[in-house]
Amino acid sequence: MAVAAGLLAALLTAGPAVATPDPGDGPAVPEKISKSVQTQVKEALAQGEIPGVDEIVHSDNITHLSNVPKGALSGTNTDLVFQGKYAFSGNYDGFSVFDISNPKAPRTVSQVLCPGGQNDISVSGNLLFLSTDSSRSDSSCNSVSQPATEKSSWEGMKIFDITDKANPKYVAAVETACGSHTHTLVPERKNVYVYVSSYSPSAAFPDCRPPHDGISIIKVPRKAPAKAAVVGFPVLFPGEGPDGGGNPGSPTNPGVSKTTGCHDITVLPSKDLAAGACMGDGILFSIKDPERPKVIDRVQDNVNFAFWHSATFNQKTNKVVFTDELGGGGAATCNAEIGPNRGANGIYDIVGKGDKRKLVFKSYFKISRYQADTEVCVAHNSSLIPVKGKDIMVQAWYQGGVSVWDFTNSTKPKEIAYFERGPVTTDRVTTSGSWSAYYYNGYIYSNDIAKGFDVLKLDDRRTDPAKKVRVRELNVQTQPDYFD
Repeated sequence: MAVAAGLLAALLTAGPAVATPDPGDGPAVPEKISKSVQTQVKEALAQGEIPGVDEIVHSDNITHLSNVPKGALSGTNTDLVFQGKYAFSGNYDGFSVFDISNPKAPRTVSQVLCPGGQNDISVSGNLLFLSTDSSRSDSSCNSVSQPATEKSSWEGMKIFDITDKANPKYVAAVETACGSHTHTLVPERKNVYVYVSSYSPSAAFPDCRPPHDGISIIKVPRKAPAKAAVVGFPVLFPGEGPDGGGNPGSPTNPGVSKTTGCHDITVLPSKDLAAGACMGDGILFSIKDPERPKVIDRVQDNVNFAFWHSATFNQKTNKVVFTDELGGGGAATCNAEIGPNRGANGIYDIVGKGDKRKLVFKSYFKISRYQADTEVCVAHNSSLIPVKGKDIMVQAWYQGGVSVWDFTNSTKPKEIAYFERGPVTTDRVTTSGSWSAYYYNGYIYSNDIAKGFDVLKLDDRRTDPAKKVRVRELNVQTQPDYFD
């Protein structure tokens, strides 16, 4: 269901409604829109040209099985990870553990209060990791927010023992440069390496000034997680001057974020390969030596990409999809004025071999279902749907909902299924919708920023073979090799 072209043009005559952008993925401050746009949105709702407020709509091949509201953790829902019959949900206030053995009726096993935005989450064995990228008074779960200028401020990585899913135990904390916005695991038998992505917002923060052109690497002994420590800070964007290397951003490249670190990294351990989405740059690098990653290739898109947000490899490792978080997760960007190429995914083929591999741009993909100008809509976290010989993924789009799309032909990607809710409000730009949408052992799981944990079932001949594929653990940014 979408806004008709004529009405959409009218909706946009007053200009795009944009909330205060927050490139750190945090909930943006809602911004009022003009009375005329409010009226036009309400008319579109009344005429059925966009879904009604909170109305659920979806393609015929999607079934909405269940929803679990946020419960005691009232903050913004963030990422999802999986292990066995459990799903783990990050939230700005902590994390939740769900028993998903019955997808039609997920059960909340525990909720852990441990504030520290954005609480990006991952698991490996009996360990759970949480990223803290907000200035806290200390590393405890009882900490309070405080100005980053305070000398006692703490940001970094928290580690929990999840042997007992009903009673996770906080076992360690590691402070990292500029905190930990997101993180990615490179698991080994005895140790887990954690690649910590963070970036320097400005010179106003005394502990996080540019240049900050690398990643912190934490080594965590599985049997002694309390001994976890930073073992390196490889610089991925070497350069001279106070700002180091990487994309200089504005004014040299107007509308493009200056690279002062990485937003997110995806690794494919079986192939010793990683892709980094790093603000103004996309990079491909080797992780043969996990403590010393080596950049193989680097690309920029100074025409259409504003903020390189995340990356997904295809199974053959001959493609990578990068997302552009236009508006920083605080703007209504899924409309005709923004168009199909800005705020989209960029599909890149990987050509060549070894350290001579190159990223070659092929096309953009963006949902074509236009959203109301009160709906924050942005390309966000995604995962592969494991179909041998095909490249299909599921992706979150905030209030654009959940999209399943096929990029087997790199130059002609197409949507094959979707699920979304109508606008949360008709008078303000509001951040809501799906933060992460992932495929795990036969079902799609979505973490809705405001509405909670959703379970979807996809029935489509193109994706049905994936139902036979099972994995024991899934951290999407540590991509499994599904068919080895």
